[in-house]
Formats: sequence, C-alpha cells, structure tokens
Amino acid sequence: MDHATFVRPDLTTFCRLDELGLEAVGQRVEPDRAVIQCRVLEPDPWCRECGAEGVPRDTVIRRLAHEPFGHRPTTLMVRVRRYRCVTCRRTWRQDTSKAAAPRAKITRGGVGWALTGVVVDHLTVSRVAAGLGVSWHTANEAVIAEGKRVLIDDPARFAGVTTIGVDEHV
Repeated sequence: MDHATFVRPDLTTFCRLDELGLEAVGQRVEPDRAVIQCRVLEPDPWCRECGAEGVPRDTVIRRLAHEPFGHRPTTLMVRVRRYRCVTCRRTWRQDTSKAAAPRAKITRGGVGWALTGVVVDHLTVSRVAAGLGVSWHTANEAVIAEGKRVLIDDPARFAGVTTIGVDEHV
C-alpha cells in the first residue's frame, strides 16, 4: 500500500538537476560511471542581436561532470538546442549558465561537492578528481576558483573575529 507522503521516483529531483535548470530524460549506469542524459528546461529562442524569434536548427551535446552518486562519477550529457535567427542569420545556443559556467567541465553542483570535499571532509584533490571523473588540474582549478569566490572574497568572513593566531594569518 502506498503511503501518502511518497511520490514516484524522480531522477531530476534526486540528482538536483532542477536546481541547474535541467531535466533528466535518460540514464545509463556503467561499471565505472553513471551517465544521465538531460535537456535544458528553459527555451531560449530570442535573438540576442536583433530580438527576433529564432528557429531551432539542431542540438549539440555538452558533457559535464556532476557530483557522484553511488561512489561512481556521474556525467551529464546535456542536449543543448541551437537556434538561428531568420532576420539577422545569427546562431546561438540555449543558455546553460545555470548548470555550469561557460566552457566549464564541471556543473555548479559538482564544484560545490568538490569544495565541500576538500574543505569539510579533508579529501585530497586527487580523490575529488577521481570522484568527479576529471583530471587533477580540472578539479584543482575548479576548487580554487570556487573557494576564492565563496570563502576568500566574502567580505564578512572576519565578522566577529577579535584575534587572529599565528596559524590563521594567511
């Protein structure tokens, strides 16, 4: 008998893809990784140059490392629609900036997982890179950039601090 508080399983919600503006449309579990095929939720048909409505042209796949589930790296295969403006002939892709920064190889959720792993769980960058299924350099650059953005650039990080010891001066 179903309990009233339970709902059908939803991969989009479980993997927190809805926070990234994505929806899961398929999955493939391999021995060494999980692959989730996604689509961008918000259509983006308006030309950024002239404002006219574009027509769908084709789709491209953007592969992004995501936070691991079940102790295996999770890769998102995001189907990104390309549009073409009938007025000025420009082409553009759907906006995926909610899921990942431009040209990034790791989702925003994956970067948050990596930073938490290094700062809170004391994981090495090598372990974080293995968990994400990316190279050490890719993981290291992402952790440093996110740590700078979230921790170092926070103007209130010393709020309430009265004394800084020798070990905390850097």
